[in-house]
Amino acid sequence: MAEFLQFLVSGLTVGAVYALVALGFTLIYNASDVVNFAQGEFVMLGGMVTVFASAAGVPLPLAALIAIGVAVAVGLLLYWCAIAPARGASAVSLIIITIGASILLRGAAQIVFDKQFHKLPSFSGDAPVGLFGAAVQPQSFWVLGGTAVIVLLLYLFMERTLLGKAVVATAANRLAAKLVGINTSTVMALAFGGSAAIGAIAGILITPITLTSYDVGTLLALKGFAAAMLGGMGNPLGAVAGGLLLGLLEAFGAGYLSSTYKDAFAFLVILGVLFAAPQGLFGRRGVDRV
Repeated sequence: MAEFLQFLVSGLTVGAVYALVALGFTLIYNASDVVNFAQGEFVMLGGMVTVFASAAGVPLPLAALIAIGVAVAVGLLLYWCAIAPARGASAVSLIIITIGASILLRGAAQIVFDKQFHKLPSFSGDAPVGLFGAAVQPQSFWVLGGTAVIVLLLYLFMERTLLGKAVVATAANRLAAKLVGINTSTVMALAFGGSAAIGAIAGILITPITLTSYDVGTLLALKGFAAAMLGGMGNPLGAVAGGLLLGLLEAFGAGYLSSTYKDAFAFLVILGVLFAAPQGLFGRRGVDRV
């Protein structure tokens, strides 16, 4: 039982990070129909900027805010300098642009920072918490709690604010949103900035557990994309569920089968979803009227 709980908490912790990355994918996809493969680099920026700002003597909360601000600025620059000028390009072209942006950000981080792995101190100490025989790191509660708060705030923003309803309207029908006076360019810029902030927060929360470096974003982007596909691309709640499920699959697969193939589970999920349920577990089948 203790072993099962250990794998469960570990899977939920990692899955929460995948869920946040998948939320970033979903937010941008809904607003602009772009699959942003640079999403993982926002997670990297959140962790790396916080580490180096904290090492320079900046208090950790302020360092975290600086990291979020940097990530948001990069997200907005990505939209204004790369995505907006390519408006009307094919989906493949836009995907290639985001992949190129990911490579650029990874190379810039290698120059600005370094190639070493870095760690942040745990927010509540390193003494494990006993839970029915399982030893849980206090930082895991920060990750799970932070994810829950972000999901709740995003839901309230979408459902209870005028700007959030504009995002929903743009996601439903961009042309109709324009016709009723919504500035869709502003909405898409907001989506890129918001997804960057979510990714940076994920990087800040997980760095005390998994370490960070200039190249951690690539694998996280693939895992987040797998989670978004599993839950149903464009479905925010599906992205969260997909991230948690993927984390649990990895944790239990590594624990009961072999840790050697832990990273392969994400790719198996993508293949399985594409073959069995292309719309995802919580997606809806599209119908085209002709």
